[in-house]
Parts: sequence; structure tokens; C-alpha cells
Amino acid sequence: MRFKLILGGLLFAGLCVCLTSGELWLRHGLAVQKSRIAFSHLGFDNYEIYVMDGDGGNRENLSNHPVDDVDPDWSPDGTKIAFASPRNGGGEYQIYVMDADGKNQIKLTDGPGAKLEPAWSPDGGKIAFSVDSSFRAVVAPHIAVMDADGNNRVKFEDESMQPAWSPDGGQIAFVSWRDKRNEIYVIGADGQGLERVTHDLAPKWSPSFSPDGGRIVYYASHEEFYHIYVVGVDGKNLKRLTHNQEDHALPTWSPDGGTIAYAISNDFPFGAKIHLMTADGKYLKQLSKVHDGIDYQPDFSPVGLAVSPSSNKITTWGRLKKLAPNRR
Repeated sequence: MRFKLILGGLLFAGLCVCLTSGELWLRHGLAVQKSRIAFSHLGFDNYEIYVMDGDGGNRENLSNHPVDDVDPDWSPDGTKIAFASPRNGGGEYQIYVMDADGKNQIKLTDGPGAKLEPAWSPDGGKIAFSVDSSFRAVVAPHIAVMDADGNNRVKFEDESMQPAWSPDGGQIAFVSWRDKRNEIYVIGADGQGLERVTHDLAPKWSPSFSPDGGRIVYYASHEEFYHIYVVGVDGKNLKRLTHNQEDHALPTWSPDGGTIAYAISNDFPFGAKIHLMTADGKYLKQLSKVHDGIDYQPDFSPVGLAVSPSSNKITTWGRLKKLAPNRR
């Protein structure tokens, strides 16, 4: 009798957990399904820019090119996606832009130095990006800003990479190693008012502002794994969101701020799959297919402005080393 009571209790507890997880997905899934998610996918040959619905359905290849395409970033109006690719020869990544259906792929940058990690300004008028953040740098690594058509390019910040605009366009968050390790900083979009946000020993990557502008999510090396953290822009209220023994990387906010998309892998980026969790760290759902290459670098389209594509339309060590630096 006692055994039956214990077994019944365990089954009830498990059912509650499942219902709780299901309720969370029903509550937050309705919001994320209003957006599409752009991401980098590695199949058999090379990285491509894909999109999928917020629930993981309707996956489509947008870039559809035999050379790597990575680092997708939606324009604020949801009509375009910026990305990086070395498709024009020479092995150097350049910034490209394409329509949200994959058409009209145009190169915006040129010249020496790899250009990576494009980030649209909230008004859609500018794109910030990293220059030569690869391990085989040929120019001093820095962040640059240009007009959205590729004109008027200027150096913005030295010894820095991975720019992210604040929702009001007034600040840019980025990673810098100026204090001998990767830390998160913010600076005014006018280049004034530099502030260091993080202060612990773990190297950090990939900052992303919350939609209300008050918090920054990022990932950091911790206890032999990458984990995701969120912190106030003022450096206060630091919270670790992930805890299990896997790599958690490249977090990004949903437009409503309620969920975070990120990649999970046993050895990042190899085998990475895109997942969702609530903004306070509660697991929601795996979006990527189980046996379908690598999925990572998720980016949500703006709510209400997403364009559903109609066409169905780094494998190199250097690229992988950049994305998976030595952490041990």
C-alpha cells in the first residue's frame, strides 16, 4: 500500500512538471510564434541562413549559396536580413544584405579584414559590425559603423567585437578584451560615455539588450561549460539562467522580452541546437530538428512585421575557432 502511494505521488509530480512545462510553452509560445527566427544552419557542406517559425516549423533556406553564410540579423522593419559571407573570394568575410525572402543579395563591404556580426540600428539607418574578430586578424580588431547601404563606414571602437544596439539606439553594447579578458561594455552611440558592465573573471561573449533596454543577456565560460547570464545595464542584478552540464550560447531576446532563444551543445558549436527558455531561465522547448546538422546564431524578426519567405530557396577551422575559443 505504501509503495502504491509513493508511486502515485511520483507519477503525480511528474505529471505536474509536464503540465507546468506545457503551460509555459502555451503562454510564451503564442508570443514567439508571431515572429520568425533567422539562424545559421550547417548541413553536409556549408553554413546557410535559414528561417523558421517561432515554434520551429516551416524551416527554409534563404541564402542558398555554396559558400558559408553566417551571423543573420533582421532589419527593424522585418524586410531584410544582414549576414556575413566570404563568397566573393579571398577568404575574407564581408557584410551582405538580402530581402526577407532571400532575394536581392547585395554585398555592402569590401577591403581587407573579415567583417562579421552585423547589427542593425533600431531606426534601420545604420549597421554596426566587427572587423577582423577572426583569429587570423590582418587588421587591428575593432567595431565599425556604416549606413545601411554600405556607405560612410567609420571605425567606432578599438579592441572590440560583437556590437548590439540598445532599443532606443542611444547605446551600443559590445565585447572588449581591453582589461585582459572578454568583458561586456556599453557606450553611447555617439562614442561617448564608455561604461564596463561585467566585472567577474569569466570570459564573456555575445551581448544582447532586452527590448525594454534595462538588461543585457550574454554567455560566459563557467565551470568548463558556457552558460547564459543576464545583468542590468548598470552591472547590477547579475543572474545565471542555465545550469545543466552542457554548453549554452548565443542568446537573443524575443521582441516581447518574455523568452530567450539560444543554442545548446555538448561541445559548442558542434551539434548545436536552438532552444527557448523564459526570460527567468525556465526551459520551454527545443526548436531545432534532432538529426539535422548544426543550428545556432538565432535572431527574432520584429513582431507583426515578419515576412514569410515564399522561396525555398564555419566549416573552416578559423571560423569555428572564432566561435568556440579556448575556454579551459
